[in-house]
Amino acid sequence: MSASNPEGAKWVARLGLERHPEGGWYRRIYQSAHTLNTRHGERCCASSIHYLLDRGSPIGRLHRNRSDILHVLQSGGPLEYLSYDESRPPRRTTLGFHAPDAISLLIPGGIWKGSRLLGEASHALVTELVIPGFDWQDHRYADHHWWQQQTQAFQAMLAPFIADD
Repeated sequence: MSASNPEGAKWVARLGLERHPEGGWYRRIYQSAHTLNTRHGERCCASSIHYLLDRGSPIGRLHRNRSDILHVLQSGGPLEYLSYDESRPPRRTTLGFHAPDAISLLIPGGIWKGSRLLGEASHALVTELVIPGFDWQDHRYADHHWWQQQTQAFQAMLAPFIADD
């Protein structure tokens, strides 16, 4: 399986990426051998992935994780991150290589986030550092039931990041 455009396919092959359940492509590149105890169980101290969106999979579906996640744009873009903590309006942040875009973004644990390519971007390759390290037990996808419970004023902004399933 490969990405749907030459630039995306190049990164999928070069980095050995596979499909990610939230959309796009990924590969875990680091997991600390050190662990720590959290109130949700033992976790590695840190982990990291490469994450790629391309034209065939341009949206990373809305989800949250208990851990802090630092996102650093490596190639491509721009891409937009939408972050939402249910106590204030969703926030949009653009990662790109042109001012005034940021090239990195920290999403604190417990905050909902989604991502998508902007404009004519062919791809966006991001490295994510997760602290404490990623564990599926700490992860939750937003679904239609959750979306319908959100403030009506925010539903339109959140809708593109909600999966159809």
